[in-house]
Amino acid sequence: MNKPRSAEETNEVFIAPEQLCVGLYVHIDLPWFSHPFSFSSFKIKSPDQISTLRGLGVKQFRIDPARSDAQPTGAKAAPAATPGPIQQVSAPDPVNPLDEARRERSRQLQQRKEKQTQIEKSFLKASSIMRNVNRSLLSSPRECLQEVGALVDQMVHAFLEEPEITLHVMGDKAGGEEVYYHGLNTAVLAMMLAGDLGLATEDTRLLGLGALFHDIGLMDVPDKVLKKNPEEFNHAERELRKLHTDYGVRLAQKVGLPETVQTIIAQHHELADGSGYPKGLKGDAIHPLARIVSLVNHYDNLCNPGDLTRALTPHEALSMMFAQRRAKFEPRALQLMIRSLGVYPPGSIVKLSNDAIALVQSVNPAKPLRPWVLLYDAAVPKEEALSIDLEQEPELNIIKAIRPIQLPAAVYDYLSPRKRVTYYFDADSVNGAKQQ
Repeated sequence: MNKPRSAEETNEVFIAPEQLCVGLYVHIDLPWFSHPFSFSSFKIKSPDQISTLRGLGVKQFRIDPARSDAQPTGAKAAPAATPGPIQQVSAPDPVNPLDEARRERSRQLQQRKEKQTQIEKSFLKASSIMRNVNRSLLSSPRECLQEVGALVDQMVHAFLEEPEITLHVMGDKAGGEEVYYHGLNTAVLAMMLAGDLGLATEDTRLLGLGALFHDIGLMDVPDKVLKKNPEEFNHAERELRKLHTDYGVRLAQKVGLPETVQTIIAQHHELADGSGYPKGLKGDAIHPLARIVSLVNHYDNLCNPGDLTRALTPHEALSMMFAQRRAKFEPRALQLMIRSLGVYPPGSIVKLSNDAIALVQSVNPAKPLRPWVLLYDAAVPKEEALSIDLEQEPELNIIKAIRPIQLPAAVYDYLSPRKRVTYYFDADSVNGAKQQ
């Protein structure tokens, strides 16, 4: 990653390519697409990296002695102020392996961007359907249910029959009346677990319907309560909001939703230890599908609360649920959700071991500590931001998760972390992990 130099950075020096050695922290002062490395600044780890660096055609390299574990070989390095501008020699031979590596890297990144574009189109279609359903369910119940049924069938097909399809669900609305975003998030996570739990296709379909409609009862809760900060509820307002489960069942019966879906709506706030509502059910007294929706609903509410100042990072939410609230959920479903979302779930902002800041895009179920991330690099245009697979970068590690509110304005704008968490579920990655 190119790191802008400040006036205080006076310890940087320039060396010739033949002075490179393992342990030097080197800066490649070239555009990112002109070299095959994931970062433009890194510590040299191997002779192969040295060979690659020397093949770039750069006459001098900038190094940072303070971050190096070795001294340059050969002649003494020159101070940064003395050399002339760094130049690149004539274009490499077309058959140069470095050139081939660059083209392959560019091709892979382009394929990934195209895939994400298709995913976003799928989300926009799904959100449009749910927006229409929330507005027209009571006036045109049959048509709305047919539309939602078709959406769920497509989701079942994607998750169970075509695992190579990626489903990307993004919520950029917070609170308010547009609860369909939360419904979509819950449905995606629930159906992700359905595949891991081995549920039958029909059960998965009912689960998807129940997850999409689990908060339907909020339609009958007054706006003055829905839009109020839950931390400021009085007792009466808190109890009124809890009635959305009863209201939801009543609406579900009115429009003709299946009985199992009605049960999911009724029980989606019940918890395995009996601390939930409305009936304080425990363990097996809660419908198996409702247990799944309760789990993912709880997770999404921690990440995307009505009061965004109380939002947890995905990493914090999963950690809390496992460490402090484990008894409240179906054990196997919780374990599978953690495995599928990874230690750093999609939407997490993380700091890497080379001090880079990145946004987690998708998880690697086989290696949960090594997801795909989108890098912040002030030297690279935002629209060309680089995605890397940490599984292919063994020298890099995630140090910690960072709350978006803690980011400098420039980094926040560059990575554009949404107000609501992004779920990026790559079914192909999960399928590959299962086959290992």
